[in-house]
Amino acid sequence: MEITIEIVKQLIEEQFPQWKNLPVRPVAKSGHDNRTFHLGEEMTVRLPSGEAYAAQAAKEIRWLPYLQERLDFPISKPVAAGKPTSCFPFPWSVNRWVEGDTLRDCAVRGNKMDTCLLAKELAAALRELQAVPCEGGPAAGAHNFYRGGSLTVYHQETVDALEKLKDRLPAERLYAVWEKCISRAYAGPGVWVHGDVAPGNILMRDGRFYGLIDFGILGTGDPACDYAMAWTYFGEEARRLFLEGLPDDMVNRARGWALWKALITYDDADREVRENAEKTVGVILEEEDAVLDSPRTSSTQEGNTSSAEGSMRLETN
Repeated sequence: MEITIEIVKQLIEEQFPQWKNLPVRPVAKSGHDNRTFHLGEEMTVRLPSGEAYAAQAAKEIRWLPYLQERLDFPISKPVAAGKPTSCFPFPWSVNRWVEGDTLRDCAVRGNKMDTCLLAKELAAALRELQAVPCEGGPAAGAHNFYRGGSLTVYHQETVDALEKLKDRLPAERLYAVWEKCISRAYAGPGVWVHGDVAPGNILMRDGRFYGLIDFGILGTGDPACDYAMAWTYFGEEARRLFLEGLPDDMVNRARGWALWKALITYDDADREVRENAEKTVGVILEEEDAVLDSPRTSSTQEGNTSSAEGSMRLETN
């Protein structure tokens, strides 16, 4: 549904009349799941764009204050819960505006930054998030599109995307990568998962990591999905620093999250999304080429000729 300034003003006037005289204007770039509007200079109004995202507001209101008290970096700050009405049928929220520029905005403006430093600081922030006790937190599921859950839930979608793209991409090679990514399930304790660690949700100040926003697909479980940015954004050295210390199976699952998203958005109508998908697939293929060219791999390759081609045919029959 189209969410207009008029709808936002009506909701504020009906439910929070103390703020009815504050100006309302859309933020420069809203996310896909929610539409966001400035409310005055210090708050934002956040409204789900459809029924699939309706549970996010209540979840953020319940859990973000808990996380905020336990994290040393700024995150989104809910201040009021809005109720569904005749003009807007879903729960919504009012949040405190968190100062800072998103990493996406910094990139658009061409701001200079040390991506290796960012990789280390972002990795440290994720470790801090994962260390917060998560008992009672929302387990991965449909409410957060299974972030923190098993990547195999998207297996058929990935196979279908490869079938569709097989005339433009090396589908058999990519299927082999995918098989490796889903070969080992997470066996560790559940931890907090942001679910959408991406340039539009990372706040920067003075070229440094500052905070995280947009916790709509927050959940608990396997944190691998939060490392997909290693392939969707970072270069080789920054990628190594971002993933440093993670076990190989988690790195593989993180790569799988990046690959899945790139394949299903490869023909996206949004040029920025489409170009990032193409870049991500290219990075993953280059990485695989480097592995295949390594002396250790070359010495064992003849004895490991299991056919990804055969596997893919079995999956798509």
